[in-house]
Amino acid sequence: MLPMPVDSAPVARLIAASNPAAGEVLREFETADAANVNAAVARARVAQPAWQATPVRERLAILKRFQTLLNDRKIQVARTITSEAGKPVAEALLTEVLVVLDATRFISQEAHAFLRDEPVAHGSLAAKAKRGRIIREPHGVIGIISPWNYPFSIPATETLAALVTGNAVVLKPSELTPLSSLMLQELLKEAGLPAGVFQLIVGDAPTGVALVESSIDKLVFTGSVATGKRIAQMAAQRLLPVVLELGGKDPMIVLEDANLDVASSGAVWGAFVNAGQACLSVERCYVQRSIYEKFVAVCVGKATQLRVGSGFDPDTDVGPLIHERQLRMVEEQVADALAHGANVLCGGRRLPSLGQNFYTPTVLTDVTHQMRVMREETFGPVLPIMPFETDADAIRLANDSAYGLAASVWTSNRARGDAIARQLSAGTVMINDAVSCFAISEAPHGGVKASGIGRTHGRFGLEGMVRVKYLDSDLLPNMKKPWWYGYGSNVSRATEGFLDFQFARGWGARLRGALRSAGLIFRNRR
Repeated sequence: MLPMPVDSAPVARLIAASNPAAGEVLREFETADAANVNAAVARARVAQPAWQATPVRERLAILKRFQTLLNDRKIQVARTITSEAGKPVAEALLTEVLVVLDATRFISQEAHAFLRDEPVAHGSLAAKAKRGRIIREPHGVIGIISPWNYPFSIPATETLAALVTGNAVVLKPSELTPLSSLMLQELLKEAGLPAGVFQLIVGDAPTGVALVESSIDKLVFTGSVATGKRIAQMAAQRLLPVVLELGGKDPMIVLEDANLDVASSGAVWGAFVNAGQACLSVERCYVQRSIYEKFVAVCVGKATQLRVGSGFDPDTDVGPLIHERQLRMVEEQVADALAHGANVLCGGRRLPSLGQNFYTPTVLTDVTHQMRVMREETFGPVLPIMPFETDADAIRLANDSAYGLAASVWTSNRARGDAIARQLSAGTVMINDAVSCFAISEAPHGGVKASGIGRTHGRFGLEGMVRVKYLDSDLLPNMKKPWWYGYGSNVSRATEGFLDFQFARGWGARLRGALRSAGLIFRNRR
Protein backbone atom coordinates (compact mmCIF):
# COMPACT_ATOMS: atom_id res chain seq x y z
CA MET A 1 0.00 0.00 0.00
CA LEU A 2 1.42 3.38 -1.01
CA PRO A 3 1.85 5.96 1.75
CA MET A 4 -0.60 8.82 1.80
CA PRO A 5 0.89 12.14 0.64
CA VAL A 6 1.69 14.53 3.45
CA ASP A 7 1.22 18.27 2.98
CA SER A 8 4.31 20.22 3.98
CA ALA A 9 5.06 23.93 4.08
CA PRO A 10 7.96 25.12 1.94
CA VAL A 11 11.22 25.24 3.81
CA ALA A 12 12.35 28.81 4.40
CA ARG A 13 15.76 29.76 3.08
CA LEU A 14 18.23 30.77 5.78
CA ILE A 15 21.08 33.27 5.64
CA ALA A 16 23.73 33.76 8.29
CA ALA A 17 25.53 36.82 9.56
CA SER A 18 29.10 35.72 10.29
CA ASN A 19 32.22 37.26 11.76
CA PRO A 20 34.66 37.61 8.85
CA ALA A 21 37.67 37.51 11.18
CA ALA A 22 36.85 34.36 13.13
CA GLY A 23 34.29 32.78 10.83
CA GLU A 24 31.70 31.98 13.48
CA VAL A 25 28.00 32.41 12.74
CA LEU A 26 26.56 35.33 14.68
CA ARG A 27 22.90 34.83 13.84
CA GLU A 28 20.72 33.11 11.26
CA PHE A 29 17.74 34.71 9.55
CA GLU A 30 14.92 33.47 7.39
CA THR A 31 15.04 35.29 4.08
CA ALA A 32 12.10 37.51 3.24
CA ASP A 33 10.31 36.36 0.10
CA ALA A 34 8.17 38.45 -2.25
CA ALA A 35 5.11 38.05 -0.04
CA ASN A 36 7.04 39.28 3.01
CA VAL A 37 8.42 42.22 1.04
CA ASN A 38 5.02 43.26 -0.29
CA ALA A 39 3.55 43.00 3.21
CA ALA A 40 6.29 45.25 4.57
CA VAL A 41 5.69 47.81 1.82
CA ALA A 42 1.96 47.67 2.53
CA ARG A 43 2.54 48.33 6.24
CA ALA A 44 4.76 51.27 5.37
CA ARG A 45 2.13 52.56 2.94
CA VAL A 46 -0.52 52.54 5.67
CA ALA A 47 1.72 54.32 8.17
CA GLN A 48 3.14 56.97 5.83
CA PRO A 49 0.23 59.46 5.56
CA ALA A 50 0.09 60.01 9.32
CA TRP A 51 3.87 60.39 9.40
CA GLN A 52 3.71 62.95 6.59
CA ALA A 53 1.07 64.85 8.54
CA THR A 54 3.28 64.89 11.65
CA PRO A 55 4.73 68.39 12.11
CA VAL A 56 8.38 68.69 11.19
CA ARG A 57 9.33 69.70 14.72
CA GLU A 58 7.90 66.42 16.02
CA ARG A 59 9.75 64.38 13.40
CA LEU A 60 12.95 66.18 14.38
CA ALA A 61 12.33 65.55 18.07
CA ILE A 62 12.32 61.83 17.32
CA LEU A 63 15.53 62.08 15.32
CA LYS A 64 17.17 64.09 18.11
CA ARG A 65 16.24 61.34 20.59
CA PHE A 66 17.71 58.85 18.14
CA GLN A 67 20.92 60.89 18.07
CA THR A 68 21.13 60.91 21.87
CA LEU A 69 20.51 57.16 22.09
CA LEU A 70 23.11 56.45 19.42
CA ASN A 71 25.72 58.50 21.23
CA ASP A 72 24.90 56.76 24.49
CA ARG A 73 25.33 53.33 22.85
CA LYS A 74 28.12 54.15 20.43
CA ILE A 75 30.42 51.40 21.69
CA GLN A 76 27.68 48.77 21.45
CA VAL A 77 26.87 49.87 17.90
CA ALA A 78 30.55 50.00 16.90
CA ARG A 79 31.19 46.51 18.27
CA THR A 80 28.16 45.21 16.39
CA ILE A 81 29.58 46.70 13.18
CA THR A 82 32.97 45.14 13.88
CA SER A 83 31.44 41.75 14.63
CA GLU A 84 29.88 41.42 11.18
CA ALA A 85 32.02 43.70 8.97
CA GLY A 86 35.45 43.13 10.54
CA LYS A 87 36.72 46.72 10.65
CA PRO A 88 38.50 47.98 13.78
CA VAL A 89 36.23 49.32 16.50
CA ALA A 90 37.95 52.73 16.26
CA GLU A 91 37.19 52.79 12.54
CA ALA A 92 33.57 51.84 13.16
CA LEU A 93 33.27 54.79 15.52
CA LEU A 94 34.95 57.21 13.11
CA THR A 95 33.54 56.16 9.75
CA GLU A 96 30.09 54.97 10.79
CA VAL A 97 28.83 56.22 14.17
CA LEU A 98 30.31 59.71 13.81
CA VAL A 99 28.93 60.01 10.28
CA VAL A 100 25.40 59.20 11.45
CA LEU A 101 25.55 61.47 14.49
CA ASP A 102 26.68 64.36 12.31
CA ALA A 103 24.09 63.59 9.64
CA THR A 104 21.43 63.92 12.35
CA ARG A 105 22.95 67.26 13.33
CA PHE A 106 22.80 68.47 9.74
CA ILE A 107 19.22 67.33 9.25
CA SER A 108 18.13 68.98 12.50
CA GLN A 109 19.61 72.29 11.34
CA GLU A 110 18.35 72.20 7.77
CA ALA A 111 14.99 70.41 7.72
CA HIS A 112 12.72 73.34 8.65
CA ALA A 113 14.14 75.68 6.02
CA PHE A 114 14.33 72.94 3.41
CA LEU A 115 10.69 71.86 3.82
CA ARG A 116 9.28 75.38 4.05
CA ASP A 117 7.36 76.59 0.97
CA GLU A 118 9.78 78.40 -1.32
CA PRO A 119 8.49 81.53 -3.11
CA VAL A 120 9.20 81.78 -6.83
CA ALA A 121 9.74 85.23 -8.29
CA HIS A 122 8.28 85.75 -11.77
CA GLY A 123 10.41 87.75 -14.16
CA SER A 124 7.95 87.67 -17.05
CA LEU A 125 5.56 90.62 -17.21
CA ALA A 126 2.84 88.19 -18.25
CA ALA A 127 3.15 86.45 -14.87
CA LYS A 128 3.39 89.48 -12.58
CA ALA A 129 -0.19 89.02 -11.40
CA LYS A 130 0.64 85.54 -10.09
CA ARG A 131 2.37 84.22 -7.00
CA GLY A 132 4.36 80.99 -7.29
CA ARG A 133 5.59 78.60 -4.63
CA ILE A 134 7.62 75.40 -4.65
CA ILE A 135 6.29 72.75 -2.31
CA ARG A 136 8.38 69.70 -1.40
CA GLU A 137 6.35 66.57 -0.75
CA PRO A 138 7.54 63.08 0.20
CA HIS A 139 7.56 60.38 -2.46
CA GLY A 140 5.68 58.05 -0.12
CA VAL A 141 7.54 54.80 0.53
CA ILE A 142 11.29 54.81 -0.12
CA GLY A 143 13.04 51.49 -0.67
CA ILE A 144 16.69 51.32 0.37
CA ILE A 145 19.10 48.52 -0.56
CA SER A 146 22.36 49.01 1.33
CA PRO A 147 25.79 47.33 1.11
CA TRP A 148 27.96 45.43 3.57
CA ASN A 149 31.05 47.65 3.62
CA TYR A 150 29.45 50.44 5.68
CA PRO A 151 26.50 48.55 7.17
CA PHE A 152 25.40 51.28 9.58
CA SER A 153 26.33 54.67 8.16
CA ILE A 154 25.00 54.16 4.63
CA PRO A 155 21.52 52.86 5.48
CA ALA A 156 21.19 55.17 8.49
CA THR A 157 22.02 58.42 6.69
CA GLU A 158 19.70 57.55 3.81
CA THR A 159 16.93 56.47 6.19
CA LEU A 160 17.15 59.66 8.25
CA ALA A 161 16.92 61.84 5.13
CA ALA A 162 13.88 59.89 3.95
CA LEU A 163 12.15 60.02 7.33
CA VAL A 164 12.62 63.73 8.02
CA THR A 165 11.04 64.57 4.66
CA GLY A 166 7.90 62.57 5.54
CA ASN A 167 8.56 59.26 3.79
CA ALA A 168 8.21 55.77 5.14
CA VAL A 169 11.18 53.46 4.57
CA VAL A 170 11.60 49.80 3.68
CA LEU A 171 15.25 48.86 4.16
CA LYS A 172 16.94 45.75 2.84
CA PRO A 173 20.49 45.53 4.22
CA SER A 174 23.16 43.28 2.78
CA GLU A 175 22.63 39.65 3.72
CA LEU A 176 26.20 39.70 5.06
CA THR A 177 25.63 42.51 7.58
CA PRO A 178 22.02 42.70 8.82
CA LEU A 179 22.86 43.13 12.51
CA SER A 180 23.87 46.78 12.13
CA SER A 181 20.51 47.58 10.53
CA LEU A 182 18.77 45.80 13.39
CA MET A 183 20.56 48.22 15.72
CA LEU A 184 19.27 51.09 13.59
CA GLN A 185 15.74 49.70 13.84
CA GLU A 186 15.96 49.33 17.62
CA LEU A 187 17.26 52.86 18.13
CA LEU A 188 14.57 54.42 15.93
CA LYS A 189 11.86 52.46 17.71
CA GLU A 190 13.12 53.48 21.13
CA ALA A 191 13.35 57.09 19.97
CA GLY A 192 9.61 57.03 19.31
CA LEU A 193 9.29 56.48 15.56
CA PRO A 194 5.67 55.39 14.96
CA ALA A 195 5.04 51.75 14.16
CA GLY A 196 5.11 50.89 10.48
CA VAL A 197 7.08 53.91 9.29
CA PHE A 198 10.37 51.98 9.18
CA GLN A 199 10.34 48.42 7.87
CA LEU A 200 13.39 46.12 7.87
CA ILE A 201 13.48 43.11 5.56
CA VAL A 202 16.39 40.68 5.77
CA GLY A 203 17.21 38.64 2.70
CA ASP A 204 19.46 38.02 -0.26
CA ALA A 205 19.36 38.91 -3.96
CA PRO A 206 15.80 37.61 -4.61
CA THR A 207 14.61 39.74 -1.69
CA GLY A 208 16.17 42.80 -3.31
CA VAL A 209 14.51 41.95 -6.62
CA ALA A 210 11.16 41.70 -4.84
CA LEU A 211 11.68 45.14 -3.30
CA VAL A 212 12.46 46.70 -6.69
CA GLU A 213 9.35 45.04 -8.15
CA SER A 214 7.11 46.07 -5.25
CA SER A 215 4.98 49.21 -5.09
CA ILE A 216 7.64 51.45 -3.54
CA ASP A 217 7.74 55.03 -4.81
CA LYS A 218 11.51 55.43 -5.09
CA LEU A 219 14.61 53.27 -4.65
CA VAL A 220 18.04 54.17 -3.27
CA PHE A 221 20.64 51.52 -4.09
CA THR A 222 24.32 51.26 -3.19
CA GLY A 223 26.29 48.42 -4.74
CA SER A 224 28.00 47.10 -7.83
CA VAL A 225 27.73 48.49 -11.35
CA ALA A 226 26.39 45.19 -12.69
CA THR A 227 23.59 45.03 -10.12
CA GLY A 228 22.86 48.74 -10.52
CA LYS A 229 22.37 48.30 -14.25
CA ARG A 230 19.94 45.43 -13.70
CA ILE A 231 18.02 47.51 -11.17
CA ALA A 232 17.85 50.44 -13.61
CA GLN A 233 16.39 48.15 -16.27
CA MET A 234 13.80 46.79 -13.85
CA ALA A 235 12.91 50.26 -12.57
CA ALA A 236 12.46 51.54 -16.12
CA GLN A 237 9.54 49.17 -16.65
CA ARG A 238 7.37 51.38 -14.45
CA LEU A 239 9.48 54.56 -14.40
CA LEU A 240 10.46 54.00 -10.77
CA PRO A 241 12.83 56.82 -9.81
CA VAL A 242 16.17 55.58 -8.52
CA VAL A 243 19.39 56.80 -6.93
CA LEU A 244 22.30 54.52 -7.82
CA GLU A 245 25.68 54.75 -6.07
CA LEU A 246 27.76 52.17 -7.89
CA GLY A 247 31.31 52.43 -6.66
CA GLY A 248 34.49 53.90 -8.00
CA LYS A 249 38.09 53.56 -9.06
CA ASP A 250 39.21 56.74 -7.38
CA PRO A 251 42.46 58.36 -8.54
CA MET A 252 44.93 60.23 -6.31
CA ILE A 253 47.22 62.78 -7.98
CA VAL A 254 50.38 63.74 -6.08
CA LEU A 255 52.19 66.80 -7.46
CA GLU A 256 55.89 67.42 -6.90
CA ASP A 257 55.17 70.30 -4.49
CA ALA A 258 53.03 68.15 -2.17
CA ASN A 259 54.04 67.51 1.42
CA LEU A 260 55.59 64.05 1.02
CA ASP A 261 54.88 62.84 4.55
CA VAL A 262 51.26 64.03 4.52
CA ALA A 263 50.49 62.77 1.01
CA SER A 264 52.00 59.33 1.63
CA SER A 265 50.02 58.94 4.85
CA GLY A 266 46.91 60.00 2.95
CA ALA A 267 47.60 57.41 0.28
CA VAL A 268 48.17 54.61 2.76
CA TRP A 269 45.07 55.41 4.79
CA GLY A 270 42.98 56.09 1.70
CA ALA A 271 43.93 52.77 0.15
CA PHE A 272 43.73 50.54 3.24
CA VAL A 273 40.95 52.00 5.41
CA ASN A 274 38.26 49.34 5.89
CA ALA A 275 40.76 46.93 4.26
CA GLY A 276 40.29 48.89 1.03
CA GLN A 277 36.60 48.01 0.94
CA ALA A 278 35.26 51.49 0.33
CA CYS A 279 33.78 52.97 -2.82
CA LEU A 280 35.88 56.08 -2.09
CA SER A 281 39.14 54.14 -1.58
CA VAL A 282 42.30 55.38 -3.27
CA GLU A 283 42.54 52.71 -5.98
CA ARG A 284 44.92 54.46 -8.39
CA CYS A 285 47.80 56.69 -7.30
CA TYR A 286 49.59 58.93 -9.82
CA VAL A 287 52.79 60.62 -8.62
CA GLN A 288 54.87 63.23 -10.45
CA ARG A 289 58.04 61.53 -11.63
CA SER A 290 60.46 63.85 -9.82
CA ILE A 291 59.23 62.58 -6.43
CA TYR A 292 57.97 59.16 -7.54
CA GLU A 293 60.76 56.94 -6.16
CA LYS A 294 60.86 58.73 -2.81
CA PHE A 295 57.05 58.68 -2.49
CA VAL A 296 56.88 54.95 -3.23
CA ALA A 297 59.57 54.18 -0.66
CA VAL A 298 57.77 56.17 2.05
CA CYS A 299 54.42 54.46 1.25
CA VAL A 300 56.03 51.02 1.43
CA GLY A 301 57.60 51.86 4.76
CA LYS A 302 54.28 53.00 6.20
CA ALA A 303 52.29 50.10 4.71
CA THR A 304 54.61 47.50 6.20
CA GLN A 305 54.09 48.99 9.65
CA LEU A 306 50.32 48.52 9.55
CA ARG A 307 49.00 45.94 11.98
CA VAL A 308 46.56 43.43 10.48
CA GLY A 309 44.21 41.51 12.75
CA SER A 310 40.85 41.27 14.44
CA GLY A 311 38.91 44.50 14.62
CA PHE A 312 38.35 43.89 18.33
CA ASP A 313 42.09 44.19 18.98
CA PRO A 314 42.70 47.86 19.81
CA ASP A 315 46.11 47.70 18.13
CA THR A 316 44.66 46.58 14.75
CA ASP A 317 44.88 48.99 11.82
CA VAL A 318 43.50 46.75 9.04
CA GLY A 319 40.87 44.09 9.57
CA PRO A 320 39.78 41.20 7.36
CA LEU A 321 38.03 41.30 4.04
CA ILE A 322 34.35 40.53 4.25
CA HIS A 323 34.52 37.01 2.80
CA GLU A 324 36.55 34.54 0.78
CA ARG A 325 34.97 35.59 -2.53
CA GLN A 326 36.13 39.17 -2.08
CA LEU A 327 39.63 38.02 -1.18
CA ARG A 328 39.84 35.92 -4.34
CA MET A 329 38.86 38.94 -6.45
CA VAL A 330 41.76 40.89 -4.94
CA GLU A 331 44.15 37.99 -5.54
CA GLU A 332 43.04 37.70 -9.17
CA GLN A 333 43.72 41.38 -9.86
CA VAL A 334 47.13 41.27 -8.22
CA ALA A 335 48.01 38.08 -10.15
CA ASP A 336 46.92 39.72 -13.41
CA ALA A 337 49.09 42.75 -12.65
CA LEU A 338 52.12 40.57 -11.92
CA ALA A 339 51.56 38.57 -15.09
CA HIS A 340 51.70 41.82 -17.08
CA GLY A 341 54.85 43.18 -15.51
CA ALA A 342 53.87 44.83 -12.22
CA ASN A 343 56.00 44.46 -9.08
CA VAL A 344 54.84 43.84 -5.52
CA LEU A 345 56.92 45.95 -3.15
CA CYS A 346 55.10 44.75 -0.06
CA GLY A 347 52.17 42.50 0.74
CA GLY A 348 50.50 40.55 -2.02
CA ARG A 349 49.62 37.50 0.05
CA ARG A 350 47.08 36.01 2.42
CA LEU A 351 47.63 35.76 6.15
CA PRO A 352 46.13 32.35 6.97
CA SER A 353 47.57 32.39 10.47
CA LEU A 354 45.09 35.17 11.31
CA GLY A 355 42.08 33.63 9.55
CA GLN A 356 40.70 32.88 6.13
CA ASN A 357 39.89 36.46 5.07
CA PHE A 358 43.06 38.39 5.89
CA TYR A 359 45.30 39.93 3.21
CA THR A 360 48.43 42.00 3.62
CA PRO A 361 48.36 45.69 2.64
CA THR A 362 49.90 45.67 -0.84
CA VAL A 363 51.83 48.27 -2.81
CA LEU A 364 52.27 47.73 -6.57
CA THR A 365 54.52 49.56 -9.02
CA ASP A 366 55.19 49.29 -12.76
CA VAL A 367 51.45 49.24 -13.33
CA THR A 368 49.69 50.26 -16.55
CA HIS A 369 46.15 50.94 -17.61
CA GLN A 370 46.06 47.62 -19.43
CA MET A 371 45.99 45.83 -16.07
CA ARG A 372 42.73 44.96 -14.32
CA VAL A 373 43.99 46.49 -11.08
CA MET A 374 43.98 49.91 -12.78
CA ARG A 375 40.63 49.52 -14.51
CA GLU A 376 38.33 47.40 -12.32
CA GLU A 377 37.17 48.22 -8.81
CA THR A 378 39.45 46.25 -6.49
CA PHE A 379 37.71 46.67 -3.12
CA GLY A 380 40.72 45.40 -1.21
CA PRO A 381 43.96 46.59 0.43
CA VAL A 382 45.93 47.30 -2.75
CA LEU A 383 47.71 50.56 -3.66
CA PRO A 384 49.00 50.70 -7.25
CA ILE A 385 51.33 53.66 -7.88
CA MET A 386 52.18 55.04 -11.33
CA PRO A 387 54.37 58.03 -12.36
CA PHE A 388 53.35 60.95 -14.57
CA GLU A 389 55.20 63.85 -16.14
CA THR A 390 52.91 66.90 -16.47
CA ASP A 391 49.64 68.10 -15.00
CA ALA A 392 47.96 67.34 -18.32
CA ASP A 393 49.24 63.75 -18.11
CA ALA A 394 47.84 63.36 -14.61
CA ILE A 395 44.43 64.65 -15.65
CA ARG A 396 44.35 62.35 -18.67
CA LEU A 397 45.29 59.29 -16.60
CA ALA A 398 42.83 60.10 -13.83
CA ASN A 399 39.96 60.54 -16.31
CA ASP A 400 40.85 57.33 -18.19
CA SER A 401 38.32 55.25 -16.29
CA ALA A 402 34.75 54.04 -16.60
CA TYR A 403 34.18 55.33 -13.08
CA GLY A 404 33.83 58.85 -11.71
CA LEU A 405 32.96 58.80 -8.03
CA ALA A 406 35.74 60.79 -6.35
CA ALA A 407 39.34 61.87 -6.77
CA SER A 408 42.01 63.72 -4.84
CA VAL A 409 44.80 66.18 -5.66
CA TRP A 410 47.77 66.70 -3.35
CA THR A 411 49.75 69.93 -3.62
CA SER A 412 51.02 72.92 -1.64
CA ASN A 413 49.67 75.24 -4.34
CA ARG A 414 45.95 75.63 -3.75
CA ALA A 415 45.31 77.40 -7.07
CA ARG A 416 47.09 74.64 -9.00
CA GLY A 417 45.17 71.97 -7.13
CA ASP A 418 41.88 73.75 -7.78
CA ALA A 419 42.65 74.06 -11.49
CA ILE A 420 43.34 70.33 -11.78
CA ALA A 421 40.34 69.40 -9.63
CA ARG A 422 37.98 71.25 -11.95
CA GLN A 423 39.16 69.11 -14.89
CA LEU A 424 38.62 65.73 -13.23
CA SER A 425 35.53 63.67 -14.08
CA ALA A 426 34.25 62.89 -10.60
CA GLY A 427 31.35 63.68 -8.33
CA THR A 428 33.75 64.85 -5.61
CA VAL A 429 37.34 66.04 -5.72
CA MET A 430 39.27 66.59 -2.50
CA ILE A 431 42.46 68.64 -2.30
CA ASN A 432 44.96 67.26 0.24
CA ASP A 433 42.55 64.69 1.65
CA ALA A 434 40.81 61.53 0.52
CA VAL A 435 37.78 59.38 1.42
CA SER A 436 36.61 61.59 4.30
CA CYS A 437 34.24 63.63 2.10
CA PHE A 438 31.63 60.96 2.96
CA ALA A 439 31.72 62.22 6.55
CA ILE A 440 30.94 65.83 5.56
CA SER A 441 27.18 65.93 6.03
CA GLU A 442 26.74 69.05 3.93
CA ALA A 443 28.55 67.52 0.94
CA PRO A 444 26.54 65.64 -1.72
CA HIS A 445 27.71 62.08 -2.35
CA GLY A 446 27.51 60.44 -5.76
CA GLY A 447 29.33 60.12 -9.03
CA VAL A 448 29.33 60.35 -12.80
CA LYS A 449 29.79 57.78 -15.57
CA ALA A 450 29.57 54.21 -14.24
CA SER A 451 29.65 55.44 -10.65
CA GLY A 452 25.92 56.00 -10.80
CA ILE A 453 23.18 58.61 -10.88
CA GLY A 454 21.68 60.87 -8.26
CA ARG A 455 23.03 62.08 -4.92
CA THR A 456 22.74 61.26 -1.25
CA HIS A 457 23.82 63.44 1.69
CA GLY A 458 23.57 67.18 2.07
CA ARG A 459 20.86 69.34 0.58
CA PHE A 460 20.93 67.40 -2.69
CA GLY A 461 20.37 64.20 -0.72
CA LEU A 462 17.29 65.75 0.86
CA GLU A 463 16.12 66.90 -2.56
CA GLY A 464 16.30 63.29 -3.70
CA MET A 465 13.78 62.29 -1.05
CA VAL A 466 11.03 64.66 -2.17
CA ARG A 467 8.84 65.45 -5.15
CA VAL A 468 8.76 69.09 -6.18
CA LYS A 469 5.33 70.62 -6.76
CA TYR A 470 4.87 74.10 -8.20
CA LEU A 471 1.84 75.94 -6.81
CA ASP A 472 0.60 78.97 -8.77
CA SER A 473 -1.98 81.44 -7.40
CA ASP A 474 -3.52 84.07 -9.70
CA LEU A 475 -4.10 87.40 -7.94
CA LEU A 476 -6.79 88.58 -10.39
CA PRO A 477 -9.34 85.77 -10.17
CA ASN A 478 -12.16 87.82 -11.73
CA MET A 479 -10.23 88.80 -14.85
CA LYS A 480 -10.19 86.73 -18.04
CA LYS A 481 -6.65 86.11 -19.15
CA PRO A 482 -5.60 88.07 -22.27
CA TRP A 483 -4.02 84.96 -23.88
CA TRP A 484 -7.25 82.97 -23.86
CA TYR A 485 -9.40 82.46 -26.98
CA GLY A 486 -10.26 84.14 -29.36
CA TYR A 487 -7.27 85.28 -31.22
CA GLY A 488 -7.74 87.24 -34.44
CA SER A 489 -5.48 89.78 -36.13
CA ASN A 490 -5.80 92.34 -33.35
CA VAL A 491 -4.51 89.86 -30.78
CA SER A 492 -1.58 88.96 -33.02
CA ARG A 493 -0.59 92.63 -33.40
CA ALA A 494 -1.03 93.28 -29.68
CA THR A 495 1.03 90.21 -28.80
CA GLU A 496 3.77 91.29 -31.17
CA GLY A 497 3.76 94.67 -29.44
CA PHE A 498 3.93 93.02 -26.03
CA LEU A 499 7.00 91.04 -27.10
CA ASP A 500 8.66 94.22 -28.40
CA PHE A 501 7.81 95.97 -25.13
CA GLN A 502 9.89 93.38 -23.22
CA PHE A 503 12.63 92.35 -25.63
CA ALA A 504 13.08 94.88 -28.50
CA ARG A 505 16.31 96.81 -28.97
CA GLY A 506 16.14 100.39 -27.76
CA TRP A 507 13.64 102.18 -25.56
CA GLY A 508 11.83 103.75 -28.50
CA ALA A 509 10.95 100.34 -29.96
CA ARG A 510 9.90 99.15 -26.53
CA LEU A 511 7.62 102.16 -25.99
CA ARG A 512 5.95 101.63 -29.37
CA GLY A 513 5.52 97.96 -28.47
CA ALA A 514 3.85 98.92 -25.19
CA LEU A 515 1.30 101.06 -27.00
CA ARG A 516 0.51 98.24 -29.45
CA SER A 517 0.16 95.75 -26.63
CA ALA A 518 -2.42 97.79 -24.75
CA GLY A 519 -5.25 96.10 -26.60
CA LEU A 520 -4.02 92.68 -25.51
CA ILE A 521 -3.72 93.71 -21.90
CA PHE A 522 -7.13 95.33 -21.59
CA ARG A 523 -9.29 93.39 -24.06
CA ASN A 524 -10.68 90.96 -21.52
CA ARG A 525 -10.83 93.15 -18.44
CA ARG A 526 -14.56 93.09 -18.08
